[in-house]
Formats: sequence, C-alpha cells, structure tokens
Amino acid sequence: MKTTNHHRATAARRHILSGLVAALALPLLAGQALAQSYPTQPIKLIVPFPPGGPTDTAARIIGQKMGEGLQQPVIVENRPGASGMLGTEATAKSPADGYTLVMLASPTLLAGHLYGQKKYDLFKDFAPIGSAYDLPIVMVVNPQVMPDVTGLQQLVAKAKAQPGKLNYTSAGNASFGHLSTELLKSQGQFDIQHISYRGSAPAITDLLGGQVPMMFSDMIAALPHIKAGKLRAIAVGSSSRVVFTPEVKTVAEQGFPGFEAVAWGGLLAPSATPADIVARLSQELKKALADKTVQEKLQQAGTTAAYATPADMGSRMQKDFDKWGKVIRDNDIRNN
Repeated sequence: MKTTNHHRATAARRHILSGLVAALALPLLAGQALAQSYPTQPIKLIVPFPPGGPTDTAARIIGQKMGEGLQQPVIVENRPGASGMLGTEATAKSPADGYTLVMLASPTLLAGHLYGQKKYDLFKDFAPIGSAYDLPIVMVVNPQVMPDVTGLQQLVAKAKAQPGKLNYTSAGNASFGHLSTELLKSQGQFDIQHISYRGSAPAITDLLGGQVPMMFSDMIAALPHIKAGKLRAIAVGSSSRVVFTPEVKTVAEQGFPGFEAVAWGGLLAPSATPADIVARLSQELKKALADKTVQEKLQQAGTTAAYATPADMGSRMQKDFDKWGKVIRDNDIRNN
C-alpha cells in the first residue's frame, strides 16, 4: 500500500512539474513564433526632427533598404520638438512589438543634460538595435575674412594673439558644433566667442557673408560651399580623415591628439521588444548599410554608413553621454 501511495505521489509531482515546465516554456515559444512571423505589417520609424535634415535624410535612405529585407515597408514619421525628445517619448510609450522604432541622433542623446524632467530614460526604456550613420563635422573659415588661415594651428595662433576678440558661430546653443568648439578651446587653451544661430542655414549664410569668420559645421551644410570655394575647410572632427574632404587633416593630426567629435545616429526600440525581433532588425540594418547604393546615397547626403552592434551602440551612447555632459557642465552650457 505504501509503495502504491508513493508511486501515486511521485507521479503527481511529475505531472505538476511537467505542467510548470510547459507553462514556463509558453512565453519563450510564443516569442520565438512571434519573431519567426515578424513582420506582418508596416514598421513605423519615428524621426524626431523636421523633414530634410540629416537624421531624416539618413533614416529614409536606410529605412527604404531595410524594408526590402523585411518585406514590409518602413514608413518614416516626423515628430520634431525639444531636440528630438517629443518623438523619442512617443516611441517609449509605443507597444514593444517591433513596429515602432526611433532614429536616435546626438542632440537627443545629449538633451538629458540640457532639459529638466523627462518622461523617459534613454538607457532604461530603450533597446539599441544598432548604430546607423556618422555625421562628420568640419571646421570652416571664410577665406575672404581669414585669407591667412589654412590650418588649425594658424587659427589657434590668431585666436591667442587677440584673446576673446574672434567670434565663431554654430547652429544653436548646445548644438554639436558649439560643444565641439568648446572642447577644442579647452584643449588648445585659447578663447573665441560663441554667437548662436537658430539652425545651420542662417549660421552658414552669415558665415558666407563675412559677419562671422568661422564655425564647426556638419558636413551636410558646409560641403556645397567648400566645393564652391566659398568656405575653406581647415580640420575635421573625426579620428580619421573623411571621404568628402580627404585632403583635410583631422583636429588630432594638427596638435590635438585624442580629439574626436562625430555626431551620429542609430536605431532604438522600446526596451521590452523581444530579443529575437531586435536581432532581426539589427541584422537587416547591417545588411542595408553594407549595400553599395545605400553607402553612396548616404555619402551624397554628407553622412557615412557606420553599423555597430546593439551592444556597441549602447556603449557608444554611454560614452558620448558622459563625454559631452562634462563639456556642458564645465562650460555652463544651457538650452535657451
């Protein structure tokens, strides 16, 4: 009798355990099934900036190619405002099913240092899919105003000869060009005064007109004027020379070892998005950026394809957040 009861109890325990195992496996199996069938509808890619800018342009080129691999269209939706925070917040509140993504760009990454309370945490509420593009920046001078400045050391010497007398412009207070110039000033121990504009277009217009003599500009805004001879490129901020102006030395090559300033963008999904879906999206992003036509289109727009894995993108986010956050604090830079 005891043996029979023991067998019954053992069988009951096994039944319960097998039921628990099956129950625990259900979400995993469901996730795998979801990833295998994904995507079954169009994917929305939120660009938290206006149409026509570098983030928007890159997102449309990349999204179109990714859509071919996913066999579903990737539809760009512009939701500008607050350095990209409005569109990023909308993504954070979206279902974590792989059908709503956001293109993160450097201004949005750094917005946390410049704005007050936010309704999301970039590092907790999002899953990196992968870095997508780099947006090189270039120091340009007006050759009519500064005919004797053909390299960075000449500019630094000129600034040191008249401390605080020279001006530079940027696309706005706390813009990437502003931050990069302040970093350069601190490393080179020279002083030039910032004149802030509202966007690259008016800043470039006054630079061309001679009202201001120099700026660190994104390559998209400056390249046509460099090619036309109206602006002179004297340094690029990236760690190596760029394909657009291969003859122009880096800042690091001109006496500032270790200097690096590159704006960039990458794809994010809400943090609870299944890992298999994130992996699929990252794979398609990598394939899209390896396509020669995509690379050419990005270069024509002044950007370069720059894929990095989700883990590497996450590391880059944290590194840049800390690096530029220090520049913002050290120079008491505020959004206005």
